[in-house]
Amino acid sequence: MPHSTYLADQMGSATLEPTGSFEAGSYGSFTLAYTAGPFGIDDSGGIKISFRTTTDMGKPQFTDPKGRNYTTAEASNGAALHLLFDRINIRPWVHTLYVRLIGGFLRAGEKITVRFGDRRQGSEGIRLQTNAETYFPFKVYVDAFATYDFTELPDSPAIDLVPGPVSEWRVIAPTLRRPDEKFRLALVKLDRWGNPGASGGGRFTLTCTLPVKGLPERIAVGPDEGTVLLDELAASQPGDLVVALTDEAGNAIARSNPTRVVAGNTSSYWSDFHGQSGETVGSGTARDYFAFARDQALLDIVGHQGNDFQITEAFWDELNRLTREFQEPGRFVTMPGYEWSGNTGVGGDRNVFFKREGRVIHRSSHALVTDGRDGNTAAHTATDLFSALADQEAVTFAHVGGRYADIAVGHDGRIERSVEIHSTWGTFEWLLHDAFRLGYRVGVVCNSDDHKGRPGLASPGASLFGAIGGLTCLRLPALTRDHVFEALRRRHHYGTTGTRLHLDIRASFDEGEIFDEDPSLGPAASGRTTTATMGDIVRTRGPVRLAVDVAAPAPIEKVDIFRGTELIATRRPYDASGPSRRLRVIWEGAEYRGRGRQVTWDGEARLTGNRALRAAPVNFLNPERRLTADGGTHLRWASVTTGNLAGMELWLDDASAGEIAISTKPASPKWKIAEIGYQETVVEAGGLGRRIRAYRLPEENTHRAFAFSLDVPVAPERDNPIYARVTLEDGHQAWSSPLYVIP
Repeated sequence: MPHSTYLADQMGSATLEPTGSFEAGSYGSFTLAYTAGPFGIDDSGGIKISFRTTTDMGKPQFTDPKGRNYTTAEASNGAALHLLFDRINIRPWVHTLYVRLIGGFLRAGEKITVRFGDRRQGSEGIRLQTNAETYFPFKVYVDAFATYDFTELPDSPAIDLVPGPVSEWRVIAPTLRRPDEKFRLALVKLDRWGNPGASGGGRFTLTCTLPVKGLPERIAVGPDEGTVLLDELAASQPGDLVVALTDEAGNAIARSNPTRVVAGNTSSYWSDFHGQSGETVGSGTARDYFAFARDQALLDIVGHQGNDFQITEAFWDELNRLTREFQEPGRFVTMPGYEWSGNTGVGGDRNVFFKREGRVIHRSSHALVTDGRDGNTAAHTATDLFSALADQEAVTFAHVGGRYADIAVGHDGRIERSVEIHSTWGTFEWLLHDAFRLGYRVGVVCNSDDHKGRPGLASPGASLFGAIGGLTCLRLPALTRDHVFEALRRRHHYGTTGTRLHLDIRASFDEGEIFDEDPSLGPAASGRTTTATMGDIVRTRGPVRLAVDVAAPAPIEKVDIFRGTELIATRRPYDASGPSRRLRVIWEGAEYRGRGRQVTWDGEARLTGNRALRAAPVNFLNPERRLTADGGTHLRWASVTTGNLAGMELWLDDASAGEIAISTKPASPKWKIAEIGYQETVVEAGGLGRRIRAYRLPEENTHRAFAFSLDVPVAPERDNPIYARVTLEDGHQAWSSPLYVIP
């Protein structure tokens, strides 16, 4: 619901110094001066200064004048003030500094001066939000009458947040194309917080592992130039195409993800189905959101998923206009839809997608919207939602965000085709395993749930989001919405933690029956077959010969093969028998399924009888959380996980000498280094999949492509969901949708 608008123009005014543009994630000092209006502010009244729910701006503190984020407030007449910072405002302006008069009042014209990042006593200042945003307001609300009914000022002050210097160059390419099929390439400049459009440029050389028609040998990028798109490219020669970017001094700057060029009936297309903009709880506009997906992140498919209880009728109409406007078959596909945001107890979050625009939005509630309340369109439970969608061309995903989808409470396999097991909220493979235990046949998707206007290039920043945004790759004969819906219904897709790798799993068997639909849901057409791929539902006596093919942008650590919840095989592309001085320690997991899932792994490690010649972090996604090494024997770190993994890698002086002792709050294992091998040594730490793993990797792993086959036995009396999980050395992972071999 909106705040009071009672006499808003008479509630005073606010100014901010300095104003202008500031580097996202930098430290600054800002003075907000509120001047009381004709009513003044009565004793125990006050003001609120609020910021978006999803901002990761430094949290103001009031006790350490030399510390970061130190914030002060004073009244011009000497009245005593009480300061509180908490989540005490209405979504989306939740993060709030509450300044309350507790020993006096204000007359008209008297002031409250708030200094965010007060540097007068030595503070570095306050850390600004890490994601760039053109309009970052300091929303001011006034309780002039001490009624706790706050009126929003009509003109709150604002600043602009811009990307910092370039920290990483990225070359984004497609993943699977047919010979001579046209494609695009993107050169992206990212600052240290993952903002594209970072400042910096230069002259570069582009080299390829395969000839590419239309690709220039050299390119110049201006210091203020945004993402560079190279269009109308094609490769005729089959193989794995990798494009490398080299500067004028010959330094390797970046290399693309591999593009598998091979004849076939389908190509791969990348999607981020799930994110929000500033009209709901995110930032930026929905129009900018769609343009970013197409022109910055080089996505082929995108969906917008605002929380339903914040989508007004006008914004729903606008979303439908935008998906229609940006829809361009063969180049860019948009997905009309919304996030059904029911409470966990009635089913939890679901992503809803329609095949066509102009459909009815069935909200879980009207908590923050007034229009449409009198209509008969609400779906208050997940069961209600599936009933409302039963006769529509719609699909849903079960989603884990602030609320998680409880698929035991509500699920309809005719509509809910997949579960989302990774986003910026973390990794949730447990949701897929829930589906197996309940007998559901679902696919795997990964998306960002980005709230920063960066679909397809979402990074966690410094907030409670603990992971890079995921991506889903679909196999399609052509890039159209009809083909996207067919692929979603057949589960012909896989998900990743944001990396763009090629993944293919195929099964072969002597004889089998393949179904167009899940036969457990009703009559389904079928045909004879001897092969199947991810997402298919087949009936065969087995055994199944499974072929797995991976081409990745980073060295491949391992591929795990699951039959349901059971890990049945692990394959590594390298020799896992020789001595190695390269040791990896990984921590992972979550506290529990809900909002407070983040696990703090801050800790240290001590080496005795050995030392680390070099140490490197794995999945340290927040630049302010670091790994440091003291003399090679004492390491310290600050790290979190939210169901995903993080850790460190050590290159030891001696491959087998001494011990390593880990000390963290969740677990503190101690190992003899000689006893740590290529097979993982695991210490469980409670929670939801919390554990610490230690193992070796080869001192050099050059394997970015890996293909293998294995026989998978099938149980004739139950479902056999067979899927692959890929882990790369850079910490990224990918999951295929399961292939279902059914009784």
